[in-house]
Amino acid sequence: MNVLASIEAVSAATAASAEAPAIRFDAVSKTYPARGRDAQVSALDRVSLAVAPGQIYGVIGRSGAGKSTLLRVINGLEKPSAGRVLVDGTDVVTLDGGGLRALRRRVGMIFQHFNLLSSRTVFDNVAFPLELAGVRRGAMAARVDQLLDLVGLADKRGRYPAELSGGEKQRVGIARALATEPNVLLSDEATSALDPETTRSILDLLARVNALTGVTIVLITHEMQVIKEIADRVAVIERGRIIEEGPVYDVFARPRTATAKSFVASVTGSSVPADLAEELSTQPITGGRAVLRVLLTGAQATAPIISRLSRGADIDVQVLAGQVDRIGGAPFGNFLLAVPGRAEVVAAALALVRELGLTGEVLGYVA
Repeated sequence: MNVLASIEAVSAATAASAEAPAIRFDAVSKTYPARGRDAQVSALDRVSLAVAPGQIYGVIGRSGAGKSTLLRVINGLEKPSAGRVLVDGTDVVTLDGGGLRALRRRVGMIFQHFNLLSSRTVFDNVAFPLELAGVRRGAMAARVDQLLDLVGLADKRGRYPAELSGGEKQRVGIARALATEPNVLLSDEATSALDPETTRSILDLLARVNALTGVTIVLITHEMQVIKEIADRVAVIERGRIIEEGPVYDVFARPRTATAKSFVASVTGSSVPADLAEELSTQPITGGRAVLRVLLTGAQATAPIISRLSRGADIDVQVLAGQVDRIGGAPFGNFLLAVPGRAEVVAAALALVRELGLTGEVLGYVA
C-alpha cells in the first residue's frame, strides 16, 4: 500500500478483509535446546488461536509463560518448530529474505523500553522505517508530520529522546510503528515501564489508533488492568499453552482456570482479603456467618442485591468487600457478603441471587 494512503483507506481495506482472521495460529510449537542438556525447553506448545481484523487482542501471562515468543513468531523474528502462523493469509514460516522484509512493513512493533535511536530527533526516529523502505523525502515528511500530530507530539519533532518523558518516548515508538501503515501492530509490554497515569494515556492512544485506522493490535502483558482497559478478546498463556481464551467480559465474569481467576481477582475486587481468608472455615460454625461471593454481570449488573436481600428476604447482610466497574463498556460487579450461616438462610440468599439472574457461591464460614 502506498505510504501516503489515507487513514480512511486503510480502515476500509481492513473492513473488506473482515471475513478471514488477520492472524491465525495452527498448532504452533516452539522449542529451544536446554542449556547444557540434551532436553528441550518448550516456549509454545500447540498454540491455536485466531485474531479478527481490527481487533485488539490481549495475551496475558506471567514471566516465562511464552508471551514474547508468541509475539515474535508473528513477525518472523522466531520460526516455529511446528505448526503454521498466518498473517493476512500468508504463512510466515515459509518466508525468508524479501518476503520477511515485506511482512515486517505490514507488522509494526512497539517495545517495552522504546528502542529509540538516541542520536536521532523525534522526526528522524519516526522517519527511520520509511528511509529503509526507500520512501521519497517529501512523502516521508508528510507521513511523519501526520503521525506526530496523531500521537500528540507535533511540537516535539526536533527534540531528542533524552529530552522526552517515558510517555512521550512511547508515543514516538507508536508513531514509528505506524510509519509504514501496517495492518498489524504488536505491543510488547508497551506500558509496563510507565506510571499508571501515563499507562492510561498510552492505552487511550492505542484505542484511538485502532478506531481511526482499523489496525489489528496484539498486545502482551502481565497486567490484567491493561487487558480490562483496552482488549476485545484475551488469551491466558501458561507454560507455553493457551489455557483460557475468549471475549474479555466473559473471561472476567467466568474465569475457569486458577491462573485466570488470579489475574481477574487482581482488578475486580474478587480476591478475598488476607485477614478474612485466614478466618474462613469450610464447615458451618454455630452462630457464625456464611461468606458469599456474588457476581453482577450483564443486564443485572446494577441490580439492588443488597436491598433485596435485606428487605425483601429479611436477611441480615454485611458487605465485606466489593466494587462495580465497567469492562468493555458493560457494567460488572463483584461483592463479598456475609449472611447468617444457618443453612436455610444461605439457601434463601442464593435462591434470590439466582432469581435476579446473578451468580453466587459460598466461599466459607466465619465465626
